[in-house]
Formats: sequence, structure tokens, C-alpha cells
Amino acid sequence: MPRVGVLALQGDVREHAALLERLGADVLRVRRPEEFTAVDGLLIPGGESSVIDKLARMFGLADPIRAAIRDGMPVFGTCAGLIMLADRLVDAIEGQQTFGGLDVTVRRNAFGRQVDSFEGPVAVPALGDQPVHAAFIRGPVVETVGPEATALATLQDGSVVAVEQGNLLGISFHPEISGETRFHDRFLQRVASRS
Repeated sequence: MPRVGVLALQGDVREHAALLERLGADVLRVRRPEEFTAVDGLLIPGGESSVIDKLARMFGLADPIRAAIRDGMPVFGTCAGLIMLADRLVDAIEGQQTFGGLDVTVRRNAFGRQVDSFEGPVAVPALGDQPVHAAFIRGPVVETVGPEATALATLQDGSVVAVEQGNLLGISFHPEISGETRFHDRFLQRVASRS
């Protein structure tokens, strides 16, 4: 089994690592460039995107992650991880950067404050007929999907909440909280097929 990394700078690292391990993955928590070089794929968890950005630059991970994305490494971002994979942000804080790679424009905290969090079924045809049980916690939405990316899931109001492009996968919600495994499976299949 290829080794997958969970970017362990901030956010719900433990939950993603536990879910990936339950699925049989060899998981490494990535905090330093030398740890990043030891993985075949990377999961970027939810958390606070501006903090993840600052810490990734501070610990020397931002440029290696950008280079790996350009080289085709499978990367899966949830919530703040989706923000970090976006090429464009609508409401970034001053100086905020992303790793990029997804040809999308993302709006941070599009669903409001923590008290506005909600759960519900989301249809994701690429994952089968059974809807995904999605937990949205201060989640982003994809405002525009460029020609290189593909929308995988859209809410009834038209908000795009899951996208992919090549080996990149980004979603607005938290499957590690709701027990949904199909996105993690999709990510692991990409890692295995590239290794």
C-alpha cells in the first residue's frame, strides 16, 4: 500500500488519519518537507485556510506541495483543503496564498458562521446512486469552475461543493465527521494507480 500524508499543521488531522488507516492506508502526518518527500499522496484537512497557508510557508512546505501538484501527485482537500487547492479566492485575507492546481474560484466561509453549520444528503453521481451524508462547517463554495476542472456535486441552490481535476479532488464538507468513506476511497485509488 502506498504511503499517504495528512498535512498536519492545523485542523482535523486525527480524524482523517484514523479514517485513512481504517481503509488500510499507511498514513504519515506531514509537518516538514522531509516527511512530505516520503508520501505518494497528500490529504489537506479542514481547519483555517489562512493558518494552514502561513504555517505551510513557515515550515517550508508550500513550494514542495505546489511542485508536487504540478507533477501530478494525488491531493485531496476537504473544506479548508479545498480552499488551499483553489487557483483563485474571492475573499482571501490580505496576503493569503494557496497551493493552487484546481481551476476554480472559491469563496471562504460561504455558509456563514459556525452556528450556521448543517448536515444533509448530497448527490454525487460519480460515487454512485446513494447520496453522500455531508457535514458543512463554515464551508467554502466553488463560485466558478474553469474549463480544466469538473463539478462532482452541486446543492439544490446551485452551489458547487465538490470538484476534481486530474489527480486533485476538493470538497466543501467533512466526510471524516459523517463517516462517509467514498471520497477517501477515490483518493486512495488515485494514489495506488500512480505509485
